[in-house]
Amino acid sequence: MSQSIRRRTRLDKAGVPQAWRMPRTKPELALAEIDRVLAAGVRFRAVLADAGYGLSAAFRQGLSQRGLVWAVGIPRQQKVYPADVQLIFPVAGRGRPRQRHIPDTLSAAAETVLAGAKWRQVSWRQGTRGRLGARFAAKRIRVADGLPQRIRDGGAQHMPGEEAWVVGEHRPSGERKYYLSNLPADTSLKALAATIKARWVCEQAHQQMKDELGLDHFEGRSWAGLHRHALMTMLAYAFLQHRRLSMAAKRGKKLRRTSTRAEPASRAQRHRRAPHADERPAATRPMSPLSPQYQTSVDQNKPTKVVLP
Repeated sequence: MSQSIRRRTRLDKAGVPQAWRMPRTKPELALAEIDRVLAAGVRFRAVLADAGYGLSAAFRQGLSQRGLVWAVGIPRQQKVYPADVQLIFPVAGRGRPRQRHIPDTLSAAAETVLAGAKWRQVSWRQGTRGRLGARFAAKRIRVADGLPQRIRDGGAQHMPGEEAWVVGEHRPSGERKYYLSNLPADTSLKALAATIKARWVCEQAHQQMKDELGLDHFEGRSWAGLHRHALMTMLAYAFLQHRRLSMAAKRGKKLRRTSTRAEPASRAQRHRRAPHADERPAATRPMSPLSPQYQTSVDQNKPTKVVLP
């Protein structure tokens, strides 16, 4: 094998040349992981991602090609077309005749498209401090992620692509966010907001694994060590969530079992003897002290430590 070929190839243990693998981008790695999950038989409602993945047209198109529902964040400068955009054949005033169709209107930024939309206050779920809500607006559009082409005097621009929703969010803090979603055209604004905000569960879990379980405390240098550390952290998180949900279910059953109805005042009996300590309702009995083992379990599962919606 010549020296020039050796520079472009590598040999495996058997001496067979192998082509170098080109490094893959994060959207490509995400699509590969989604394929692996689907091949394992896992089913889910929608794929949710932040703007780091949502700005990739190849990622969005890959999800649609797999028949998946998605809702992703986008930068405010993301170009979109109106949903009723038409392709026309331009008439050349001079020079050679045009050979490609162009859209009848230019694309605009998502922020500009939603500037004149009707914004509504939407609440998507109950939080620990009350109902969570923000102002939302949505409009049906076509994403400007088609093939690049010169359009009039605007230079090379992307042609209209898939029809989707562009959604804007004005948070109470003043922050503004924008999203794209391929949910059906008859989806309500509240359903759009609830789907987009479902990504909070993953963000909250990741933050709690870092703050409470040391996910970001790994200081090794090997991939195997990092993989094992992350796996053990996720197992511990799943165990704590299972304990928390089990205890919450038990508390709910106990409250339903010990709740009693108040009798009408007209039917109250006089000169009733005081009930014995063993005959009093469970809700009025004095609480027995917790054992040290159970007390430790409760302290480790405080709602302020691990919370899921």
